[in-house]
Amino acid sequence: MNESRREFIKKTGCALSMTALATQMHHLGMVSALAQKMEEKVDTTSTTEGGENYKALVLVYFAGGNDGNNMVIPNHSSSSVSNYAAYAAARQPQGLAIPQADLLPISVPRMGGLTYGLHPALGPVTGGTNNGIHELWGLGKLAVVSNCGTLIRPMTKAQYQNGSIQKPYQLFSHSDQVYQTHTSISNTQAFTGWGGRIADRLTQGSNPTGLIPMITSISGAQLFTAGQTTLPMAIANANTSLANVLNPTGFNSTAASTARRNAFNQLRTIDLDSNYVAAASHVTDLAMQANAALQTSQEVTVTFPNTSMGLQLKQVARLIKKRLDLNINRQIFYVQIGGFDTHNNQLGGHVTLLSQFSQAVRAFYDEMVVQGVSNDVTVFTLTDFNRTFNPAGSGATVGSDHAWGNHMFVIGGSVAGGDFYGMNTSNGTPFPTLVIGASGPDDTDSGSGARGRWIPTTSVDQYAATLARWFGLPENQMSQVFPNIANFSTSNLGFMI
Repeated sequence: MNESRREFIKKTGCALSMTALATQMHHLGMVSALAQKMEEKVDTTSTTEGGENYKALVLVYFAGGNDGNNMVIPNHSSSSVSNYAAYAAARQPQGLAIPQADLLPISVPRMGGLTYGLHPALGPVTGGTNNGIHELWGLGKLAVVSNCGTLIRPMTKAQYQNGSIQKPYQLFSHSDQVYQTHTSISNTQAFTGWGGRIADRLTQGSNPTGLIPMITSISGAQLFTAGQTTLPMAIANANTSLANVLNPTGFNSTAASTARRNAFNQLRTIDLDSNYVAAASHVTDLAMQANAALQTSQEVTVTFPNTSMGLQLKQVARLIKKRLDLNINRQIFYVQIGGFDTHNNQLGGHVTLLSQFSQAVRAFYDEMVVQGVSNDVTVFTLTDFNRTFNPAGSGATVGSDHAWGNHMFVIGGSVAGGDFYGMNTSNGTPFPTLVIGASGPDDTDSGSGARGRWIPTTSVDQYAATLARWFGLPENQMSQVFPNIANFSTSNLGFMI
């Protein structure tokens, strides 16, 4: 039975179900921008794609707002800075404190060798062979960037309260805080992410013949990955093989299907004098080439957890292993774990979430060691905001509410690990003073409604710029990716080697 023209177009238009094609069609409205980009000279050097100069950034986003107060905890009794007693006094009465005996101890040189503790879920699990990320601290492969958050410029408590310094746009609006961690722009709405803007500046210089975009999301389309002239490839997790993530659908071995495929291929060779048609044909051709390159692959060596996070990072590891075939010299990945909006039932939920994160990231790090690229791949975390130091509710359902400055993890062979990083708080260290209200120099509020919302001393801009510099973003393009970076005294926090 003959197919109608409309049916033919419908099927061929849907044939490349690959999200890569769907997202890259954004370029059809940006021909002039692409032309301009082709003329730009990026000040960066690279060797053969996928070779010795390979680097990758892997963002693990904690969606919902992770409670960093229970992720990194004082484990000492020193009276000079906030100690475990101050932590327990604020959280134990309502049932949100982690027992000191359960903490995974870490010694912190930046803090004078004082001991802090990581959440117990960041270590080994009972009966498992995966040691979690806690062990990486002692190996110098894990660092903490402390009291980091959205900022336009540095801000003290007095400036926050008297309004003499501009606060982030719609501060404490959940959705706006998410957007600002993804964009690093806190003084206005923005429609590109800082990962996407890095790709805008580096794609031509670092991946000139890459078969896939510089950015890949394993968690759908995200603002972080959106640039002005580049958009991510979005693919499924490791439950889908690489051979199928870009494989055209809607075709089979029947004569009618073969004829439709041939006609589809023929259509892409005509009317190329039109910039729009040529752009669409080029994007599709690249997707076809990438699909062909992905038809054969070698499975990863390390066993990954069969969890959402484990499956996402396993897919990232597979793509890194294919970097030579894909002609990729720089890659940015986005993976996400949700469920951190813990207004209640936080204790049990946090154990599950942090354990899933820790086990998956440790498997990923171990796989990078096996692949010989552990020094070339850096994992880092971001989240919407911290949660209030003062708990919400009490008892079995205790949780915490939305706050501000938080702690981030950075993991990899090029990380100057085993220490805290960030701009100093009022106590002369990057770790905030855990005191609520008027006597709390790092809390936003002073009155009876004070909850313990730490004013960040380190901006997302500074955190991101440190990673971007290691990744290869030239100094003369830093302000184009991070428009507010000049407002801060340094754009290098020192945690990358």
